Amino acid sequence: MSLLSPLLPAFRVYYMAVVVVLSQLYQRCRRGFSLPAFSSQHGNVAVVTGGLSGIGFSTAKHLAKLDMHVIIAGNKEREGQEAVKKIKEETLNSKVEFLFCDLASMKSIRQFVEEFKKKNYPLHVLINNAGIMMVPQRKTVDGFEEQFGVNYLGHFLLTNLLLDILKKTGSPSHNARVVTVSSATHYVGELNMEDLQSRHCYSPCGAYAQSKLALVLFSYRLQQLLASEGSPVTANVVDPGVVDTMLYKNVFWLTRLVKNLTYSLLFKTPDEGAITSIYAAVAPELEGVGGCYLYHEKITKSSDITYDEDLQRKLWAESCKLVRIPNVISKVIST
Repeated sequence: MSLLSPLLPAFRVYYMAVVVVLSQLYQRCRRGFSLPAFSSQHGNVAVVTGGLSGIGFSTAKHLAKLDMHVIIAGNKEREGQEAVKKIKEETLNSKVEFLFCDLASMKSIRQFVEEFKKKNYPLHVLINNAGIMMVPQRKTVDGFEEQFGVNYLGHFLLTNLLLDILKKTGSPSHNARVVTVSSATHYVGELNMEDLQSRHCYSPCGAYAQSKLALVLFSYRLQQLLASEGSPVTANVVDPGVVDTMLYKNVFWLTRLVKNLTYSLLFKTPDEGAITSIYAAVAPELEGVGGCYLYHEKITKSSDITYDEDLQRKLWAESCKLVRIPNVISKVIST
């Protein structure tokens, strides 16, 4: 192995970040970022993971402004209740709740789903937003590499456990929606099916990019499953762009310095970063439309490897094994 091998993922990720930032600068100069006007979502229920701060908080807030009943799923009780209070005060929507869910724990995810089901709510929108970025090598309580475990496997399990409610909630004229937040780093990500936990060669950047690539593959495969069943649920994946959030606390110090000096010009605000997630959640033109990668509220081509259906199937099957759920896709295909 070359001495430079562990550094290559970082070079790729930072190169992609520069490309996205320049794209955002062009977009801002051309027409800026603004949230389209959407009709009231009264009566609809949404779950937003990672809604305590950053993009997730902005997403939850804007959905609440649309009169949606919003459940914030997060792993910090006090911060969660503070987020709920702020959103209620700003939107005057009393239908905002916090439920504890630690995506680093399969047990916690299952407990969240049990608590949610006890409320007998429908579920019109699930937004898989939470994530961690470029952290040192660590493991979740279940022994998964932390970025792969939290960003990808946690959402994989959560989505599968909530699918029955989504299917019951959706209808042919009003599909329920699964919106998963990925990143442009997926374009430079590599999926190592022989070492998904990055045990042999860990790179914070490489592991992050792999988790975001896995989310795109998962979303496309999920859409195929839903379509094969004729389920009234769609699955799309969104790219928020480069956004000024606390996720950058773990990056290289020089990167943080550049960010702090240029964020107002080059980085999106959390409200701007949330726009595409909100668009994917409620835009009428996306009714019944799934299997798409959305950036700046437009359907965009993701990396070539994400359309590899064999890789999608392999990742799904392995993910089912890791989180210990049946491989539903295999059952659907075999019938």
